[in-house]
Amino acid sequence: MSQAQGSAGALVPGAMAARPARPVLRAVPLADMAAQPDMLAGWRQLAEAGCLPMQGPAFLLDVARCWLADADARALVVEAGGRLRALLPLVRERGWLARWRMIGPCEVYEPNDALYADAAAAAALAEGLARRRLALRLHRVPAGSALVPALRRALRGRGWLVARAAAPTPAIALHAGWADPASQLNPGRRSDLRRAARRAAACGVVSYEMLCPGPARFDALFDEAVAVEQSGWKRAAGSAMRCDPAKAAFFRGWMRQACDEGLGRFAFLRIDGRAVAMQMGAMWQGRYWLFKIGYDEAHCACSPGNLLMLHCLGEAARAGLSSFELLGGMERWIADLWTRAANPCLDIRIYPFAPAGLAALLADGAAWAGQKLRARATGPGPG
Repeated sequence: MSQAQGSAGALVPGAMAARPARPVLRAVPLADMAAQPDMLAGWRQLAEAGCLPMQGPAFLLDVARCWLADADARALVVEAGGRLRALLPLVRERGWLARWRMIGPCEVYEPNDALYADAAAAAALAEGLARRRLALRLHRVPAGSALVPALRRALRGRGWLVARAAAPTPAIALHAGWADPASQLNPGRRSDLRRAARRAAACGVVSYEMLCPGPARFDALFDEAVAVEQSGWKRAAGSAMRCDPAKAAFFRGWMRQACDEGLGRFAFLRIDGRAVAMQMGAMWQGRYWLFKIGYDEAHCACSPGNLLMLHCLGEAARAGLSSFELLGGMERWIADLWTRAANPCLDIRIYPFAPAGLAALLADGAAWAGQKLRARATGPGPG
């Protein structure tokens, strides 16, 4: 009999390496996540290694607080060995379909992704989702997400996965040359911005600032940024924060916490001390993330938004950041002046072989058919 066995043949402790803990998937109401310090700490730890600042608990719990207070919002979590290994916050859509979707992109129109410690954790999350047979939509997932191929594998024989291109997010890769940002633009653009700067100077004393305010100054600066945004085109479009109390409450709460952690940034261009352009962003994972912009239309002749962008690009490069993430979508002013490079995103829809999946497939098929018919009806007329 070997030394590793007892008289009954049982293995002596330590004779063989312990088997890895089997991952367990469970659904936890978001309200419970916020109330459990251990779960919250595990979420923060995962988010610190994530690729997006929108994945952390501060961001997503504030989204749920401001938009989804009465909704069925849960986090699907994978745990193994007493540790959180993956997390996907979901909310059940209202209406007869009752499909689930990822929290975040629909509320703030920014991309997001599940959190996972590694590819194995992503696979465990995908396997758990497939077993639960959820009709699911994941809006604006980064195209490089490890969850996408994991879901394709997990759904074989269990359901369909449809992936379509979603709006990409523009980004500017920074290097030492961006410390003088005007030098990175073509001569025509440099000339335009020099003219804009002269017009601004003709209106008064021009100054720039980028701040991470403490609690004593935060509310005043936030209110000033909101007022600048309200004075521009976003007021007429209805997208200004003052037009949407939930959006204003979200950004006030999240930016306050980001500034408390030293990550949030308010940037202003001032003429004679009055703010005429603003940015709200965050420095995170060696990148500058731009969430909100605005400018006073009374000063549109001097392009205050672009002048402030030029200043912030220089600040980010001099701080040694690797990229300037413009988020949102590829708007014309971005493509014409700053960059056409973008991070691709996907719209993922999952239809399990189950009644919920069939209902979602029929609903989406009808919607896509309607879109095609409308496109044909409003297509280009005779040339």
